[in-house]
Amino acid sequence: MLPKGTFVLGGAASGKSVWAEKLIESTDLELFYLATGRVLDDEVKSRVKIHRDRRIARWQTVEEPLDLAEALSKLAPHQAVLIDCATMWLSNHLMEGSDLGTAQRELLSALQICAAPWVIVSNEVGQGIVPDNKLARQFREAQGRLNIALAGHADLAVQVIAGLPQVLKGELR
Repeated sequence: MLPKGTFVLGGAASGKSVWAEKLIESTDLELFYLATGRVLDDEVKSRVKIHRDRRIARWQTVEEPLDLAEALSKLAPHQAVLIDCATMWLSNHLMEGSDLGTAQRELLSALQICAAPWVIVSNEVGQGIVPDNKLARQFREAQGRLNIALAGHADLAVQVIAGLPQVLKGELR
């Protein structure tokens, strides 16, 4: 049984997306993938293709780089949604010049009222060195605040390291 809200945290290439996909695929719910990344170059295009190719045919993909609240409002209890990922969504808002506090509040509110169980993937960015420029430090701080808030709203919080889930909150069923 999938919890109402699941937060999956991990470093780059930690296996967090694969783990989150398998978690949702283990249900009999309709599967929705909310992709937040923007394809801006060939490297990203290649990574998106890898993600798409490994997902089973049951997935319906919606590309939504900014307005997750609108997409989440359309889901029903017989569906499940994977949002991959909060880090790209936050980056998109930062680059757009959005009010990050408002965007975060809207996302958290949308997750709270979403009829479908949700899983959101995010990057852990606070374990490295302090960035050397203002924009990178602003991003790291905003990502840390967002991760704290997402973990607080989730019933299950898991950190994935080397493809292995470490439960931080709740329990795996």
